[in-house]
Amino acid sequence: MSKHVAEIVTFKLADGVSPADFTALMQRTEGFVRAQNGFITRQLSQGEDGSWTDYVVWKDMATAQKVAKTFMQQEFAPEVVAALAPDSASMRHEEVLWQMAP
Repeated sequence: MSKHVAEIVTFKLADGVSPADFTALMQRTEGFVRAQNGFITRQLSQGEDGSWTDYVVWKDMATAQKVAKTFMQQEFAPEVVAALAPDSASMRHEEVLWQMAP
């Protein structure tokens, strides 16, 4: 059985992009993400230092990698990319080894 995979994207916002505007922009991606077979959960957080994390859990690595590619082809992608500070984004995929249920 394959393990769930966390897609972890860290970044900072571009100058002039407010947290409220960016959150609203990311909410526009919800329909696309939810429609993907293999979506488990997603969280968006902001640190005190201005760094952000978009944390998505997928059913397996193949799904995570496929969706990462198709995400960038969606109509909202250019606006999302433009909202990020240049050279600040980093994405990685990690196997989820343990998860505590609520």
